[in-house]
Amino acid sequence: MLRIPQRWMGLRRCLWRLSAAGLILMLGGCLGLGGSSNKSISSRENVNLIYYTIGEPDKDLKKVNEQINEILSRKAGITITYIKIGWQEYQNRLNTMVSAGTPFDIAFAPEYTTYIQRGSWLRLDDELSTIGKETFDAVDPTFWEGVRMNDGGIYGIPTNKELATREQWMYPKALVDKYRIDVTKYNTLESLEPLLQMIQTREPSYQPMELNKDSHNFFAMEGYEYMTDKRLPLMALSRNPDAPIVNIFETAEARKVLETLRNYYQAGYINEDAALRENQGLKRGERVFWKAAGGGPLSESSWSKDRGYAVVAHAVTPMTVTTESVRGGIMAVNADTRHPAECIQFLNLLNTDPEVRNLFNYGIEGVHYSLDAKGQVVPIVSQSGADEGLSAYSGVQYTQGNWFILKTMAGEPADKWEQFRQSNAQAVKSGLLGFTPDLSNMPIQRENIAMVWEKYYPGLMTGSLDVDVQLPKFNAELKQAGMDEVRDEVQRQFDEWRLERKRQTMGK
Repeated sequence: MLRIPQRWMGLRRCLWRLSAAGLILMLGGCLGLGGSSNKSISSRENVNLIYYTIGEPDKDLKKVNEQINEILSRKAGITITYIKIGWQEYQNRLNTMVSAGTPFDIAFAPEYTTYIQRGSWLRLDDELSTIGKETFDAVDPTFWEGVRMNDGGIYGIPTNKELATREQWMYPKALVDKYRIDVTKYNTLESLEPLLQMIQTREPSYQPMELNKDSHNFFAMEGYEYMTDKRLPLMALSRNPDAPIVNIFETAEARKVLETLRNYYQAGYINEDAALRENQGLKRGERVFWKAAGGGPLSESSWSKDRGYAVVAHAVTPMTVTTESVRGGIMAVNADTRHPAECIQFLNLLNTDPEVRNLFNYGIEGVHYSLDAKGQVVPIVSQSGADEGLSAYSGVQYTQGNWFILKTMAGEPADKWEQFRQSNAQAVKSGLLGFTPDLSNMPIQRENIAMVWEKYYPGLMTGSLDVDVQLPKFNAELKQAGMDEVRDEVQRQFDEWRLERKRQTMGK
């Protein structure tokens, strides 16, 4: 499909606005609609924005949408069509909509960089300095540094949350207490073996370790950071400014991780379907001893609620702010939107207005939650049937704006958001923060590398494949797909980027 270059989007929107303005003036003259401008504004119809995000469609999504629109209409003269697409479908649906030119205005943007390079997202710098300045001021400056592209542009609104999304290992509190386990002593995959063996023997109803086909970034424990995403397995040591970019699967660290996972799989610690299991959230009531997830301060509180029993969590990666962590929850505006100003108005409310933000996250007070004596949220859940224990509405918190204006949940510390601010203040920026390689001239290599990755990664990273046999094949096929050529190009761009940053620093 022919894509209109990004530089023409602004011109096209301006022409559309001029045409629309002319039509309004013409109609006003023909129909005698002169008089007070306030009257004409108050009588016009609301602009409706189409908004897509990830998450399973809720039973009461329509009811919440109606309540949202009542508030948005009153405060900004806009409404939205609020559409949630399931976890496993979202990325494919978004790609199809963008490729086909399906009309929409705002979307959750998990592949932020890829879509910018396709010309899909609107550059927001001008809007963020004018009508969106409240949002710009509300979000931690480090997020803007991380989402800003190499051309200096910002193409999405990051979720204002924890800066460093650390890899955390969680365990059922009941077993931690029962066996007096000090979880802080377990910081490497190898160290887990005696625990996993004990659980397999003494607690047979528990799966010792749960993995899925997307697996986890075990390499971050060694200080590595992806240059783009895991489908292009190029990494560098994030706190070493002079570290070279490597194919992580050619390193000794990766081989050690893969061999450990292979041993655990053969011992029966890892679920047999790991290489086929889709990336899922925590299943309520599921008996798993060890599971990893990315999170910030107090994550174990929300994980315990999701799981249906108390868990204990321990962070095993450093407090490093990475490009991946700050781009984990971006909302972007479609470059083809006919309503850019209204999109920013909506995003402004979502990031600065507590009434709007809490409605998106928790639903309707009195229907989906109540407030206890401390003013904290208590979910109202179904007491019977297939939906027992579930709320009829639940927002996906990391995808929908500023956390620091959310109410806290019952049982959480009253100073939760202050703890988040303190944690953010202690986080250390990665030396790669904000770097985004432009590989738009290498589409064939990227596609071939992704196909090889899909063939080997799930099996190797879950222990399902023989490392001695399959790892050499993996690396050989990556080379054939063009990995060395891509690595050289990323290294060249990275060197230029670092040099420019040094110049800017010296010039200050």
